Amino acid sequence: MNSFKETYQKTIVPKLTEQFKYSSIMEVPKLDKIVINMGVGEGSQDSKYIDAAVKDLETITGQKPIITTARKSIAGFKLREGHPIGAKVTLRGKNMYVFLEKLVKVSLPRVRDFRGINPKSFDGFGNYTLGIKEQLIFPEIEFDNVIKIRGMDIVFVTTAKTNEEAFALLSGFGLPFRK
Repeated sequence: MNSFKETYQKTIVPKLTEQFKYSSIMEVPKLDKIVINMGVGEGSQDSKYIDAAVKDLETITGQKPIITTARKSIAGFKLREGHPIGAKVTLRGKNMYVFLEKLVKVSLPRVRDFRGINPKSFDGFGNYTLGIKEQLIFPEIEFDNVIKIRGMDIVFVTTAKTNEEAFALLSGFGLPFRK
């Protein structure tokens, strides 16, 4: 299931080299890592929400997530410093390509009324953030076992220096950007 890495080497690299006139293959941007973050606001009051988010992320990615904690205390949100507020996973290497392939070929087509992802969510440094409204688009998640439907942020970190390079790279991987 390493076909996305092969696609990168055989089709994306030559296309990007030609499009951006790179003099060396080492200049061609590549996908560095994918970070998946799930915020759990209720986690500071009840640990079962954190446990459910960790279980969902582990099921989706096949990798154990780490629990993120609050950096500051905010009384308005009933939040104390050090309390758990979410979970995140950083995917690299083979796991990253497996997740990317599953996201593009299986999960995104399952989104209702899907018209493509927003092409304006680049940060100016070649990274792209995709927000997903519910974890149910992933086939591994069973609706009956979900405590609460919650979204997640998926950040694609690339070595691209500009948004145009990152857009061309991610389009080459098959991310369905809106026209």
